[in-house]
Amino acid sequence: MTFLTEQNIAEVREVGYSVVRGAIDLDLVVDLRARLARLVAEQRERATDLTRADDYMVHNPMVLDASFLCVLEHPAIIEVLDEFISNTSILYAFTTSSMPAGGTNYSNRIHVDSPRVIPGYISQIGVIVALDDFTEENGATFMLPKSFERTTPPTEEEFYKGAERVCPRRGDLVVLQPRTWHLGGKNHTVNDRHAITLSACRSFMRQRFDYPRLINPALAETLTPTLRRLLGFNVRVPASLDEYYVPEEQRLYKAGQG
Repeated sequence: MTFLTEQNIAEVREVGYSVVRGAIDLDLVVDLRARLARLVAEQRERATDLTRADDYMVHNPMVLDASFLCVLEHPAIIEVLDEFISNTSILYAFTTSSMPAGGTNYSNRIHVDSPRVIPGYISQIGVIVALDDFTEENGATFMLPKSFERTTPPTEEEFYKGAERVCPRRGDLVVLQPRTWHLGGKNHTVNDRHAITLSACRSFMRQRFDYPRLINPALAETLTPTLRRLLGFNVRVPASLDEYYVPEEQRLYKAGQG
C-alpha cells in the first residue's frame, strides 16, 4: 500500500510540509491516544523545575510504553523516511506534543526543529502523527510556506501574515522539513489535543539520545531489524580496541549504512 501521493512529495519538497490523509488506522490511534494521555498525567505528577518547560511533551514514549514502537515501523512512516531521507535513516528524536485544554506547550513560539540549512538537500525530516483532529480552536500548528531555507527568523508580523494553519484529522500525518518556521497554537477548547512527533536524519548524523543505551537490553533483544536500524543500533562506534578488532559480523557499525 502506498501512502504518499505525488502531491504530498511535491508539497514537502517545495512548500516545506504536507498532510498525508488517513495513514494510521483509527483503532491504533484511539489506543495510542489513551496511552499518551496516561503518560502525560504521570509525567506531570513527577515534574521538576528542570522539566517543567516540557510539560505536555513526553520524550521517548517508547521507553515508558513499548507500544509506541509500532509507530516507528508503521508502513506509512517508513515510506516517508525512505522517500525523503533513505532506507538507512535513523531516528533523531521521538517525542509527543499535547495541547492542554485552555493552554499551550513549549511549541508555542516561532521556531524551527533543525539548526542546519543545506540548500537543496534534506538532511532531516519530521512527522506529526495526529491522535486528535487539529482545529484552529484547539491549537492547530501555524506553518510558514517555503520558509525552510531562510536562516533568519521571521518577525511576528511577517509570520502571522504569511503562515497557514495545518489541520490534520486524527490518523493523518503532517510531514515537514524541520527547517520550516512554525508555531504551535493555543487550545481554546475544554479537551486536551494529542499528537506524536518524530524526526529522522541521515545515518552519519547524531541522534538526540543514545537510543542503544537508552533502550532496555531485554527489549532490545526483541526489536525487529527495522527498529534496530532506526534506533541506531547499526551505526554505533567501538569504545575500545577490543571492540574495534572483532570479526566483521560482530562489528557495532554495520556495513552499508549510507
